[in-house]
Amino acid sequence: MSKPISALNHASYDGIARIEECGLQGMITLRGDLSDKVVIKAATAATGQKMPGQREANVEGETGLCWMSPDELLVLVPYAEVEAKLAEINKALDGTHSLAVNVSDARAVFRVSGPYAREVMGKVSPVDLSKEAFQPGQIRRSRLAQVAGAFWMDGADTFRVVCFRSAADYAFKLLKVAAQPGSEVGVY
Repeated sequence: MSKPISALNHASYDGIARIEECGLQGMITLRGDLSDKVVIKAATAATGQKMPGQREANVEGETGLCWMSPDELLVLVPYAEVEAKLAEINKALDGTHSLAVNVSDARAVFRVSGPYAREVMGKVSPVDLSKEAFQPGQIRRSRLAQVAGAFWMDGADTFRVVCFRSAADYAFKLLKVAAQPGSEVGVY
């Protein structure tokens, strides 16, 4: 059996911010009634994280719950545990109107970090990233120039970005251009 590898095999770039492809990440899309106690229990038991509110991401390391829409969560678990966690979730949701699917190999994850991380992300996404409008623990589904993506802040100067694996090379190059030395604009 072949060994799984991430989309860009840990590619990185250092400019006004550090851009890194994070490697393999277990990801489960969970669709259902997010106010249903069975759905909440299945998601929180799989991750140990509390249920996120609207546009929130409760993430610690490789584990977390991200609100994606009124009926969708992105469940983050270590890559090696994704099949077991998916089985746990499906067992817990048996008989509940829901859908849980492993999307790990269909996505790529990047980290954008450093004092200019907000500026880099602001150049590629139409989201107000001022400190007043966007804080750690918040998530947005938006555009990364021409491709769909989602991102949240892990800390004051660190974003995690998820996009489709098929767009990983484009997203990485886009972030690299936005992080070119001398490209600071002083907005954030």
